[in-house]
Parts: sequence; C-alpha cells; structure tokens
Amino acid sequence: MSPYFLVWTLAVCCAPRSAPVYTAASVVHSATNQQVLAPNTFGTIYGKGLSWSTRALLPADLLGNFLPAYLLGTGVTVFVDGFAAPVFYVSPEQINFLVPNTALAEREAKVRVSLDGVSGPEVNVRLKSVAPGLFLRDLETVAAAKLDGSVLSDRNLAQAGEDVVLFATGLGPLVPEPYYMEVVRTAAPIARRAEFRLLLNGVAVEDRRIRYVGAAPGFAGLYQINLWLPADTGPWPEVRIAVGDAVSPGAVRIPAR
Repeated sequence: MSPYFLVWTLAVCCAPRSAPVYTAASVVHSATNQQVLAPNTFGTIYGKGLSWSTRALLPADLLGNFLPAYLLGTGVTVFVDGFAAPVFYVSPEQINFLVPNTALAEREAKVRVSLDGVSGPEVNVRLKSVAPGLFLRDLETVAAAKLDGSVLSDRNLAQAGEDVVLFATGLGPLVPEPYYMEVVRTAAPIARRAEFRLLLNGVAVEDRRIRYVGAAPGFAGLYQINLWLPADTGPWPEVRIAVGDAVSPGAVRIPAR
C-alpha cells in the first residue's frame, strides 16, 4: 500500500466530525410546534448536520413489539435525560422522536443528539405531565377520518351526527401503561379521562359524545379521539382538546358541513 494513500485514509477516517447543531428553541412538540413536551409525546428537533442521510422508521425496524432506540445505518441517537428515545425519522435538518413514557414530568429535561458518537449540545426542554396537540393536515385543518377510514377533506366532509376520529399526541399516561418503547396493540384509554374535554367553537361537547380517548392501536405515542359530532355542528367548526388546564392551540378546524 502506498504510504501516501495510507496517510490520506487516516486523515479522512480520523478527522474530527462536526457535532449536530440545534438549540433548546428548535426542540418542539411535533403537533403544536410549541416548546412544551410531555412523556409519550412526539417531539421534533430542527437543526443542521443532524444526520448523514434521510430515513424513516420501517416495520422491519421493530424489535418484536418494541421500537428501536435508533434507525440502523443513520448513526443517530436522541437522549432524554440520558435515556435513548425512540426515533421515527431522521434527516440532516430534522429528527422526529418520542419522549419516553418513563421521563419525569413537571420539570426541565435534558435532550441531546448524538451522531456517530459525536454529541451536540445538551439542551433543556420543558416537560409537562400532558401537552395536548392535534395532528394537522395543513396549518388550519386537523387530521381526521371517518369510521370507514376515509380522510376528511374539503372533498370528503363529515356531517353533523356522524362519527369521526381525530389524532393527537401528548395526552398523558394510558391504562394500562405500556412498557418503555412498547407499541400499543389494543385499546387503552387515557388515565385522566375524567379531565378530558373537546371544544367545538369554544364550547365543550357532551361527554357522551366522546366515545373513546386513548391509544391508537398499532402505534406508540399516537392517541385517537372518537367523536360523535353534535347534531347542531356548523360548517368547519374550530376544535380544541384539553386535559385539565392544558389546552391545544386554536384556529384549527374539522372539515364538516
């Protein structure tokens, strides 16, 4: 082997690598984009140099009924208070992860990204016990479906008196509570069901119209809300969800007539 080639190889392999770049302000709730998270809640990290490649979680990545702590081939690990968090998506500028349900709430947690063993800064992120957020199709429309699975849109509007399913994150512990990194396979209601409210145009709907609030089976960190729309539901009502005093952001609507 040429000594020049050996020197070049050592220089490339052993050169220091840049650490991932992000700040506390760029670690946000995936559904609300706010700087408040909770255990079992999807979070997003925005930055630079977060990964060498782009990759999403695939069914083959699951370890039986458990999520992996990292996506093979990416070299990316997200730590929350020192514990590896499940990662769902990585790219050079974005990481989607799940705050472990074992994380302690009502405090500031330390979040850190490691890429091939090189760590970015350890930043403080506020963790509440709940951080309700509805997933959106766009900036003004919630992600929702009819019971037949068809997605609600301006071409597929729900009707008053119909059942719809909304999707959320940040609604707190489940009953029974899954293990660390476990995918929930069956229905599991939220532990604070008595404190849950759903508001249409600022008015709480009757509790009997909320048929289910809990884990979306087959997922981790994803909650579903089965709502029987009131007969007097107007067109495109604003919708918000709340657990106790924590309320999701407003100005988002259900596609309904």
